[in-house]
Amino acid sequence: MLYTTQDSTYLEKYNTLEKLLDKQEYEVALKNALDLLNQDIDNKTRYKTSLIISQIFANNNSVEKSISYAKRSLKYIKEDSIISEGKTSLLRNNFYLSKAYLNIGNGFLNLSLKDSISGLIYRDSAKNYYDKVINIDGLDKNIQSIKAKASSNLSGIYMQDSAFKMSEKYAKYAISIHENLNNKISQSAALGNLASNYLNQEDYVQAKATYKKALDLIKFDTSLRATRIREQLYFNLAYNLYVLKDYKAYETQEKSYNIKDSLRDIEYRAMLEDLDFKYDFDSQKKILLEKAKVKRLEDQQIFLGIGIACLLVIFSLIYKIKLNNLKQNNLALKLSETKLLQNQQIDKLRSETQVRILNATIDGKESERKQIAETLHDSVSALLSSANLHLQATRKQFNGSTPLEIDKTQEIIAEASHKIRDLSHTLVSSVLLKFGLNFAIKEIATKYSNSELIIETEIEKVARYHQNFEIKVYNIINELINNILKHSMAKKALITLKEEEGKLYITIKDNGVGFDKTKINENHGLGINQIDARIQMMKGYFNIDSSKKKGTKITIELPIVEREIMSHV
Repeated sequence: MLYTTQDSTYLEKYNTLEKLLDKQEYEVALKNALDLLNQDIDNKTRYKTSLIISQIFANNNSVEKSISYAKRSLKYIKEDSIISEGKTSLLRNNFYLSKAYLNIGNGFLNLSLKDSISGLIYRDSAKNYYDKVINIDGLDKNIQSIKAKASSNLSGIYMQDSAFKMSEKYAKYAISIHENLNNKISQSAALGNLASNYLNQEDYVQAKATYKKALDLIKFDTSLRATRIREQLYFNLAYNLYVLKDYKAYETQEKSYNIKDSLRDIEYRAMLEDLDFKYDFDSQKKILLEKAKVKRLEDQQIFLGIGIACLLVIFSLIYKIKLNNLKQNNLALKLSETKLLQNQQIDKLRSETQVRILNATIDGKESERKQIAETLHDSVSALLSSANLHLQATRKQFNGSTPLEIDKTQEIIAEASHKIRDLSHTLVSSVLLKFGLNFAIKEIATKYSNSELIIETEIEKVARYHQNFEIKVYNIINELINNILKHSMAKKALITLKEEEGKLYITIKDNGVGFDKTKINENHGLGINQIDARIQMMKGYFNIDSSKKKGTKITIELPIVEREIMSHV
């Protein structure tokens, strides 16, 4: 009877842990879970509690600890499976077994994203544990749901490895599970993975149809998770439509940005509500009392400071009298020092002036290139199109016997239009102006990749910014990629972009021959100096890490300039 009561108490404590986890009260949940784990509890409570701790660490990006507790849970589950008997026990164990495998797989997948050197090993480990999830027996809805999550993650891994057939197989498996469970939100997300797989294979028509199917599933769902998925689906569909030269690409992209803006508003409101909850009237009263106490201490320090200052003045007067005789002797030395400081200031001003002149020149070139590109694209191309339409209308008046000159004129107009489009794109990337850095940098990677050099991209949370800021960032990256093509003799290069806390972090790495940083001005000259000057004026950080035969890593950190919000009257 005592054991039953004690067991019931442990169950109550575990249920409390689940509620705390749902409310995201991680600190309290972790403390209570660790306390429970240190007590004399049965295996069932032990492996369930270990899984709670694993999930807490996972939600707070402590990946190694999450894996450790999931593996500990796995050990207790296997011990419990040996002791337990009957199908009910087996089913219960299989559910928690699948959760443990999933947590470990997710942990290794996160490690692969953080560590590019050991990424392949971590991805293989993640695959292994996801496979274990899929091979678990059980038609229980909860087990099936976990299998679908593992399948979706496997699909993403195989897509990253360019194993598109395997990626498609697991994406479809996840879709079928969600469809059977009537989970439309998860089914929509899985369809998004499948569409992205088609997009990576350049099967744009199939990708478009799959994205639209995914959007139709959650068309009327206003939940936060459905909204987040819808925003990402619109974002990817916009690029897909752009590649298909579908004019709805811009409209679709605008939908994505509108949803993203609304999600940000929701996040801000949640933060404000949280602050309002935490800092109620009593808290404000305590803060005011603390401020009053600090003010009294500051007043005391001010009076003490005045007294010390008076003493210092007296001592300084005595000191000055004694030093008066030495001043004459040191006057010449001080004049020399002053002259040296002045020269240093002049050199600094000269250097800053050169940087400003250099940046003004670059700004002027960028502005001029943008203006020419827009003129060519918006005006000259439109005029040529209009001329072609007039010729087309004229052609109809000849009743089939069109003069040869009209055919030749239309061919010349078509060739001129093509050259103007190429020239416009050379001056300023049209993909950059229409879709932003995300797709423009991917286009750079695709354009410059060949059989000798593979350029890959990893782009996270990069939104649309002020157009001038995007052009500057694009030109900096383009110049650095040109340097890789000209000098590095690399086989692989990687461009990463990430937005975090109001800054854009850019890393460009290659496995080329590298160079001696001490001779950078001799070898690379104006290009690197221009980039350095540009980043200084943008109030950013620029660093080059390179040595001979060990490749090059360039790190750039820039404060983001947000795009202007157009007001509608």
